[in-house]
Amino acid sequence: MTSMLRAAATEDSRTTTSRAAPPAWVVVALACAGQFLVVLDVSVVNVALPSMRADLGLSAPGLQWVVNAYAIAFAGFMLLGGRAGDLYGRNRTFLAGLALFTLASLGGGLAQEGWQLLVARAVQGLGAAVLAPATLTLVTSAVPEGAARARAIATWTAVGAGGGAAGGLVGGLLVDGLTWRWVLLINVPVGAVVLAGAARWLPESRARDGRRLDLPGALLVTAGLATLAYGIVQTEAEGWTAAATLVPLCAGLALIGLFLAVEARTKEPLMPLKLLGRRPVASANVAMFVNGSAMFCMWFFMTLYAQNVLGYTPLGAGLALVPSSLAVLLGAKLAPRLMPVVGPRNVAALGTLVAAAGFGWQSTMTADGTYATAIMFPGILMMLGGGLGATTLASLATSGASPMDAGLVSGLINTSRTMGGSLGLAVMSTIAAARTGSRGSAQALTEGYALAFRTGGCVLLGGALLMLLWLPRSTVVTGSTGAR
Repeated sequence: MTSMLRAAATEDSRTTTSRAAPPAWVVVALACAGQFLVVLDVSVVNVALPSMRADLGLSAPGLQWVVNAYAIAFAGFMLLGGRAGDLYGRNRTFLAGLALFTLASLGGGLAQEGWQLLVARAVQGLGAAVLAPATLTLVTSAVPEGAARARAIATWTAVGAGGGAAGGLVGGLLVDGLTWRWVLLINVPVGAVVLAGAARWLPESRARDGRRLDLPGALLVTAGLATLAYGIVQTEAEGWTAAATLVPLCAGLALIGLFLAVEARTKEPLMPLKLLGRRPVASANVAMFVNGSAMFCMWFFMTLYAQNVLGYTPLGAGLALVPSSLAVLLGAKLAPRLMPVVGPRNVAALGTLVAAAGFGWQSTMTADGTYATAIMFPGILMMLGGGLGATTLASLATSGASPMDAGLVSGLINTSRTMGGSLGLAVMSTIAAARTGSRGSAQALTEGYALAFRTGGCVLLGGALLMLLWLPRSTVVTGSTGAR
């Protein structure tokens, strides 16, 4: 991937494209389309897993790796993808990531053997890791810092959250109406259209300081994040105390620690540690990690509850979450209006508290619950708060980032959200399974899901307190300076 980007960037780094800059809304629309595809593919395959297993003869562990191969590659390469955009060009990185993602989707949709599907999913994850940071960087580069950028980030956040929310619905429609292959093949025409639009309209931009890629740092952080993600996904199959889980978890943490030690001594680091010393970057990323650990579980457990307890079909479960999807759009769009009035710290904390209230309500679910009180209204609260919080945290994390570090900061906030979500889902699944035990009744399943939501609500309350204590009161833009 690096050689592709380097070859595409042979001209002087101090030159930019001569084409006229497109309207900001065009850049935002293309970036959001890329982000939608990336997030959609995290969840859309879940509905298709039984059909994939029957068609390709996948084992139970193999079926799990259809999801895990994507998640591990996505989490592992995200920081590298973000820095690649800074060094080799955000447009080129966007195009390379989207092209790889689209081709891998085609390969997965045409797979005839289980291993072919797993390889395609891993390559999809790699493409997504290159693409996702570029989408946010394009948004922040196209719109000046201030209220307009906050609105653009709100759109990016809402579209991304909408992609996660739409996964069950889109997957159900495609599997029921066509075949499982279309949950992957649908990316091909959409990706081709976005590729054509990006090649035609997106301007090129990158850091102009002549820096080279910090290869030792890139290898260490990629290996560390991927190994840590592998350890996290192993918890579902092996448990938290098994050697198959503990060894990769400890190895991943050790590699990340070694990465930080190397970066402290490198003249041109992949991640300048001074970034982590900036209050908005550090606090917003930690808050995003904490919030993500709870919020990512919401779609998973709501879908299981709707299908396994209330008896909804996969398509019915997807439709049941449509109001929640609309609520996250509303929350994301409200955030930029509230931030100048009450301050970003208060908006992030307020959104998190609203989400915590939704989690608390959801934890009162029963085995014979009605749609309005067991799914719709608590889901609306959870996602309304999620939209408020995520938009504000993304705005804070990228505020004041210098042009040479914009891609890295975007990769960092995406990594925090992804790793938090992966860890949170593993922990909450363990908690739910422990409460349910060997019982398979609707009542037992409900008790497990309810405990997961109760735990998630407590995590969000802790996250809100963290935000009030640590997030900056407001952002002050002075060149590339930070916040107070």
